[in-house]
Amino acid sequence: MNFVDLRVFLCPAEFHRSAPQDIQKKRQNKDLMELQALIDAHFECRKKEEEELIALKERIEKRRAERAEQQRVRAEKDKERQARREEERRIKEEADAKKKADEDAKKKSALSSMGSQYSSHLQRADQKRGGKKETEREKKKKILAARRKALNIDHLNEEKLKEKIKELHDWMTQLESEKFDHMERLKKQKYEVTTLRKRVEELSKL
Repeated sequence: MNFVDLRVFLCPAEFHRSAPQDIQKKRQNKDLMELQALIDAHFECRKKEEEELIALKERIEKRRAERAEQQRVRAEKDKERQARREEERRIKEEADAKKKADEDAKKKSALSSMGSQYSSHLQRADQKRGGKKETEREKKKKILAARRKALNIDHLNEEKLKEKIKELHDWMTQLESEKFDHMERLKKQKYEVTTLRKRVEELSKL
């Protein structure tokens, strides 16, 4: 339903004079309303942007706090891990030092024992060698004394001379064989003594 201004019927001349003013006023009111709407929209947008900015700052601050907490936890774990490594290294160093001390003690004991055995072995070897020398010397003296007879070959015929020559040759061969055996025994004893001495020197360097 359209409303009609009564001034059109009551006072047409006055109505027509005031009509442009009303139109202008309505236009101004409309412009003011539109401007107010724009201002309200602007402030609403600003309010929303400020709220979003506040929310963003809160998220950033929260993220910063979370990152700081993560770094603190990581630093604490790294510190604990480093302390654990230091403790493990200390325990290992103590174990290695104890092991080395035990090994050194065992080596010294073995070296001392081997030195005693070496000295005892040399003493026995000297005694044995001295005894053997004495025994072999006496034995040789007896053999030579028994075999050192004057060669009475004037009365021997050719056949007996050949037998005598063979006997002397066999005797010389036996002496050479005994000499060879004696030299081999000396070489073996010398090798054993040299090997044992080298072993003692190697242990003394450890």
